[in-house]
Amino acid sequence: MRQCFTAVPDGPSAIGPYSLAVAAEGKFLFVSGMTPMDPATGQMNKGPVAEQTRVVLENLRKVVEGAGGRLADVVSVRVFLAQLTEKNFAEMNAVYQEFFRGDYPARTTVGAQLLNMQVEIECVVRLDA
Repeated sequence: MRQCFTAVPDGPSAIGPYSLAVAAEGKFLFVSGMTPMDPATGQMNKGPVAEQTRVVLENLRKVVEGAGGRLADVVSVRVFLAQLTEKNFAEMNAVYQEFFRGDYPARTTVGAQLLNMQVEIECVVRLDA
């Protein structure tokens, strides 16, 4: 059995044919790539990588919590950077450490061609932890 989330309170809404997150068997939550879009205005944040990362991770947090999870239970993260440079990685990483502390989730960071943004992040959450 699975439960699909296309919107969460105060968070982003799906803007295409996808779910923000899907809970599988009540054990894992698979969260789609979050973007630096402001859920209140629908506008994409055009700031530097650190600023965009903060918006992305706030959106991710809202989706995870809105679907019944916690950031502390994230087991895997994938970070996509439009320009994978040491500077951008360091900026993203500094903000990332504000949201994930202690026992960090497994993570992969890759360079990717992104549309109108510098960073996108997706994750998997263990719901019954």
